[in-house]
Amino acid sequence: MTVTWTSGYSIKEAMPFVEWGHEGGSQVHLSPAGTLTFSRNSMCGSPARTVGWRDPGYIHTSFLKELWPDSLYTYRLGHRLPDGTHIWSKPYSFRASPYPGQDSLQRVVIFGDLGKAEIDGSDEYGNYEQASLYTTNQIIKELDSIDMVIHIGDISYADGYLSQWDQFTAQIEPIASSVPYMIGIGNHERDWPDTGSFYGHNDSGGECGVPTQTLFYLPAENRAKSWYKTDYGMFRFCVANSEEDWRAGSEQYRFIEECVSSVDRSKQPWLVFLAHRVLGYSSGSWYEVMMGTYGEPMGRDGLEELWQKYKVDLAVFGHIHSYERTCPIYQSRCVQDGSDRYIGRFNATTHVVVVVGGASLSPFRDSIPYWSFSRDYDFGFGKLTAMNHSTLLFEYKKSRGGDVHDRFTISRDYRDILACSIDNCPRTTLAV
Repeated sequence: MTVTWTSGYSIKEAMPFVEWGHEGGSQVHLSPAGTLTFSRNSMCGSPARTVGWRDPGYIHTSFLKELWPDSLYTYRLGHRLPDGTHIWSKPYSFRASPYPGQDSLQRVVIFGDLGKAEIDGSDEYGNYEQASLYTTNQIIKELDSIDMVIHIGDISYADGYLSQWDQFTAQIEPIASSVPYMIGIGNHERDWPDTGSFYGHNDSGGECGVPTQTLFYLPAENRAKSWYKTDYGMFRFCVANSEEDWRAGSEQYRFIEECVSSVDRSKQPWLVFLAHRVLGYSSGSWYEVMMGTYGEPMGRDGLEELWQKYKVDLAVFGHIHSYERTCPIYQSRCVQDGSDRYIGRFNATTHVVVVVGGASLSPFRDSIPYWSFSRDYDFGFGKLTAMNHSTLLFEYKKSRGGDVHDRFTISRDYRDILACSIDNCPRTTLAV
């Protein structure tokens, strides 16, 4: 487990560490923390480099290792001062991740485009993210039935006003201090002209990914790239960075293929691809007005072949602020009718846009594409529950009240994963 926090102490002023151990146990472990920060000069433009700049303090990250799977642990943050005295945080607790492939109930919440808001109703211009409190509070209420959170991009919407990162992390602290809080990179974290991002827009407000990549530890080979894979029990998650080149032949494309092809589906049957921008299918009117498409231009080129070849169960996206689920789809065709229950062999990937965490809602096109099976213009979040190696449940839940608006199950055995469907088995021969 990785623990990250911020303070005003440099390593010359105090040594950061984490004290932790089994809940109720007598043995206590101490794990040192590394310390990073970033400067105004590491920002790429205004306002992050000018009126939006605020010193971030020091970001400390500690790794708690050799944990017992599924065991409860308590921990607290510490700083040892030069005179030998200590400063302590309040105590926290978490449950260690299940062993990869472990057969147990595993529940993962997924959403995008959350943002932050003030409880008293005051907010920045446009009151753009007030609904983030609905989502945050509902997840806190359900925390006992959540094992992991994945926030797929457009994290805080600080957009170059650095103090808002502290506001956001304070808002999610009850969640992120108790369960793994994984992120993906979105346009509001990364995009800035002439900085190597795939899109030359100014959506990050000059941050160009620096605060995000410093505040959130990701198990990526290169934190600046921010694409990674992570295993959680019966799940394999392949998290792409839609703000970097994903096209066939690129470094990220090679990573994606390695991620989806290297998983042992007998142990981790549930394979999920995630990215911020819709690299699959969306009937959001934004794509119609801005690009005349049903998703990111070039998004499905190449990637769709990987999803089909390696039998990716779900492709989950953000960016469009509404909820939508497709039929199992390949090359713009429903390989199987949309349903609330899928049984037997894999036929095609189901695409889900579940980005309605808190930012202002996005409308749909007037006409409904035939592949769009379920849609909702409201705030909510997705929840994946791996019941066992043969049953997966997906639920889309409302942020206000937690009611389930859409749900479906996938039921199949390992032999069904091995079975062939369109474009995912070698050609047969007449050899005997």
